[in-house]
Amino acid sequence: MEKRGRRGGNRLWLDIFTYSFDSGLFWKREGHLMREKKLMLIDRKFVIMQGFYRFDSGTLSLLAGINKDAKADLLGDSGGKMWFKCWDKISSYSFKIHHHYYQYIGSKRVSKTWWRKLLFSWVIGWTVASIWIFCYMSSQATEKRKETLASMCDERARMLQDQFNVSMNHIQAMSILISTFHHGKNPSAIDQRTFAKYTERTAFERPLTSGVAYAVRVLHSEREQFEKQQGWTIKRMDTLEQNPVHKDDYNPDLLEPSPIQEEYAPVIFAQDIVSHVVSIDMLSGKEDRENVLRARKSGKGVLTAPFRLLKTNCLGVILTFAVYKRDLPSNATPNERIQATDGYLGGVFDIESLVEKLLQQLASKQKIVVNVLDTTNQSYPISMYGSNSSDDGLEHVSYLNFGDPFRKHEMRCRFKQKPPWPWLAITTSIGILVIALLVGHIFHATVNRIAKVEDDCHKMMELKKQAEAADVAKSQFLATVSHEIRTPMNGVLGMLHMLMDTDLDVTQLDYVRTAQASGKDLVALINEVLDQAKIESGKLELEEVQFDLRAVLDVVLSLFSGKSQDEGVELAVYISDQVPEMLIGDPGRFRQIITNLMGNSIKFTEKGHILVTVHLVEEVIDSIEVETESSSKNTLSGFPVADRRQSWKGFRNFSQEVSLHPFSDSINLIISVEDTGEGIPLEAQSRVFTPFMQVGPSISRTHGGTGIGLSISKCLVGLMKGEIGFVSIPKIGSTFTFTAVFTSGCSSSKEYKSQQINNQSNSISSEFHGMRALIMDPRPVRAKVSRYHIQRLGIHVEVVSDWKQCLSSFSRGNNAIHMVLIEQEVWDRDLNSSSLVINNLEKIDHGTPPKVFLLSNSINSSRTNTTTSGVCNLTVIPKPLRASTLAASLQRAMGVGNKGNPRNGELPSLSLRNILLGRKILIVDDNNVNLKVAAGALKKYGANVVTATRGIEAIELLTPPHEFDACFMDIQMPEMDGFEATRRIREMEQNINGIQFRNLSVETYNSVSNWHVPILAMTADVIQATHEECLRRGMDGYVSKPFEAEQLYREVSRFFQ
Repeated sequence: MEKRGRRGGNRLWLDIFTYSFDSGLFWKREGHLMREKKLMLIDRKFVIMQGFYRFDSGTLSLLAGINKDAKADLLGDSGGKMWFKCWDKISSYSFKIHHHYYQYIGSKRVSKTWWRKLLFSWVIGWTVASIWIFCYMSSQATEKRKETLASMCDERARMLQDQFNVSMNHIQAMSILISTFHHGKNPSAIDQRTFAKYTERTAFERPLTSGVAYAVRVLHSEREQFEKQQGWTIKRMDTLEQNPVHKDDYNPDLLEPSPIQEEYAPVIFAQDIVSHVVSIDMLSGKEDRENVLRARKSGKGVLTAPFRLLKTNCLGVILTFAVYKRDLPSNATPNERIQATDGYLGGVFDIESLVEKLLQQLASKQKIVVNVLDTTNQSYPISMYGSNSSDDGLEHVSYLNFGDPFRKHEMRCRFKQKPPWPWLAITTSIGILVIALLVGHIFHATVNRIAKVEDDCHKMMELKKQAEAADVAKSQFLATVSHEIRTPMNGVLGMLHMLMDTDLDVTQLDYVRTAQASGKDLVALINEVLDQAKIESGKLELEEVQFDLRAVLDVVLSLFSGKSQDEGVELAVYISDQVPEMLIGDPGRFRQIITNLMGNSIKFTEKGHILVTVHLVEEVIDSIEVETESSSKNTLSGFPVADRRQSWKGFRNFSQEVSLHPFSDSINLIISVEDTGEGIPLEAQSRVFTPFMQVGPSISRTHGGTGIGLSISKCLVGLMKGEIGFVSIPKIGSTFTFTAVFTSGCSSSKEYKSQQINNQSNSISSEFHGMRALIMDPRPVRAKVSRYHIQRLGIHVEVVSDWKQCLSSFSRGNNAIHMVLIEQEVWDRDLNSSSLVINNLEKIDHGTPPKVFLLSNSINSSRTNTTTSGVCNLTVIPKPLRASTLAASLQRAMGVGNKGNPRNGELPSLSLRNILLGRKILIVDDNNVNLKVAAGALKKYGANVVTATRGIEAIELLTPPHEFDACFMDIQMPEMDGFEATRRIREMEQNINGIQFRNLSVETYNSVSNWHVPILAMTADVIQATHEECLRRGMDGYVSKPFEAEQLYREVSRFFQ
């Protein structure tokens, strides 16, 4: 493993492609393949190129596989994993973009003229875009200015109209008051003084009126009497309209009398401010006459056109209401209204002063110019207030409604000042244009800079293509080599197995077993290499089947029991009672992880123990009992061990911020493998999980191995949504801990495939129910393991630490003890005392004496035979303890149960013969050796085997009706492979099943109503032909080569039970 800085200074060593050549195979490391010599030649050029792209383009990433170890050193294992994945994706996309960029833009094939045109188009385009942005933002500012003007103008128009309506309503109320108290009473309750005082006090209710006056209706026949009664003569108004006078020169006594006419409307009551209109005939003026006549016909308030008021000579209007003698219906005719008229009440409005007062009440930072117009005549509108002088071209019109439908009024508003410069639009558009020009300049400079290193870039892309092609070739090569190696190995192992069934002497049998063991080791090595290849190609998948965790660990124990007994190393497994019996997951891959870890422990442990513990993660977090201390008194063998708590120190599941698992059926297990071996040197602990790496060069020579077992285990743990870690102390030992997530096998919401496990299950034997056992062991951990295995058989267990406690338990005599299990360490401590106690136990008066068993770790040693000599009733139970061996030993000694049952995963030949006897099985394979192995294995148990070498022959033989019960189909065959042959067979079966359902009888096809022959795949290509692919193609199972006879039996028997 190379470190940064190897080539000197601060130079960044980019280990992009690394190669290793080993026995003709190119192994993929860090994602790419390359010859080492080529790497040395291009390394210097590539580092220079990397500098250009890093500092000049800033976004280009030329690397397809940066040294992951170097990145992990910078960011750490836990924090960098997610970032590495994102970075790899970004790098790959960036590489594709720049590849096209070099090919179509940065290439020398592009002429300078074309590039200049592109740059010119860039500048012109962004210039036009900047102008558009300026115009758009200016228009937005103008629209906002219009909205502000409209809001201010509408507000003023609304206030003016509201106040006018208030005044108009009060004037109408006064007309009713005059009708009631002047005309309705005799004598009148109102005179000029009363009217003037009332109108003066209620002026605040008429905010827009300048004065109020009342003119009574007088007929010509009533004029003389009326003038005598009032004491003054009715004056005419038209002379004032024709010759207006200044307010200081106005004298009502100098006015001419009103000419003779049918009726008159002299003012009799007036507010003090307009008292000068008293005695003036309203019908003698043109504007007032029209206003009075319209008012008494309509019964509503009417307005005059703007005109100059008497005396004040100001522009104003008069609002007139008719006063009637009695209440009129709403549908009265105009003549009825005229006949019922008593007089006319008018309100004078000085428009200029009133509007000015209104505008002064509104404070605004933006002053506007207001014009009020009478637009009854659209061609010649009359200005009532304001002037048209304004510097701003914006204008808003708000319509006014003063209650007279005949007359129309408008309020027109403008801003006093010109609009300000749109500085925001100017700065934004100029800024965008400057940025676009800078980008164009940078892009142009970058293209020129990239052109200088374009040739080197093309070389690197060619090297990348070569590496990818080599990667594909390597995968194809591995698949081919796997098939070619496993096919003859299938023949070798199969023939050796068949040879073992013949008559051989002891020497010959030893030779055959040695050859078979060597072949299995070679197959295991091939499997590890293929697993590593599948991991690198991302094709490794997990199954989801139901399995018994305790049975799986019993199988693993059986694999290492012989070696542990030979070495004198104590091997044990403990599973917490809280772990469910059945789980759903991939038992094969779980067994592979445990096998790798225990295999390493066995390899490096010469004394002490190896302990496998399984708990729920919740137990480890919530309980202190599962924590292992380094004290020798609390270990399995008494040797000190590394503190297992340090091995899961960095797990995310143990952080309080991360919830364990939100789903109730998820089972999160934590498994620890503890040993008292040599330990791992500190300098080598950082590369423990690196593929093909050993602790030292002497390890492979001393202990063997490829160095990829832990790497594969780490990948499998990750696929199980878990984590793996370790703690190791040299000369003390190592503890590896990993977590894995499974699903509870008790859930019935889903249907799962059930894996057929032929090992001894953990089900409790009925013959041991109710029995009691006494374990004598001074070590709590070891006693806990022994209790776990014995309790699996349904036996009640009591633990004591020495002979004294043992005799005390028997002396109490409360419950009969059927068996005593003594640890060999206790037995060897004092042989004389041990024999004496055993003799005393045999003389117990409480019924049948208990059976005595010795738990021994080295049953074949001379020491064990010596210590047990002279004790007739002592039975030795070998370790490691497993449910199968323990039950068999107890059954033989206690005389209960079936003492002849095979244990520890051995196949019962008689039951298999009953299953396979007379079954007709077709084997299809183009290799004669494979045919012989498979046929011999099945014929051994009475099967009738037929062989075929081509897929076409299989189709002919399996065309219904036929008598075959199952078929083993090789996948890779000439002319027609196994997948195609299976597809055609399934199509034939579907067609025939459909025909039977429609037309033909069942008897036509041998009384078979639904044709479906079980077809099992047989192949040595374990990379491409996965179990899921076989099921998808219509097959029912999958057998990889080389296979043993038991594997064939197990697959076929699934369809015959």
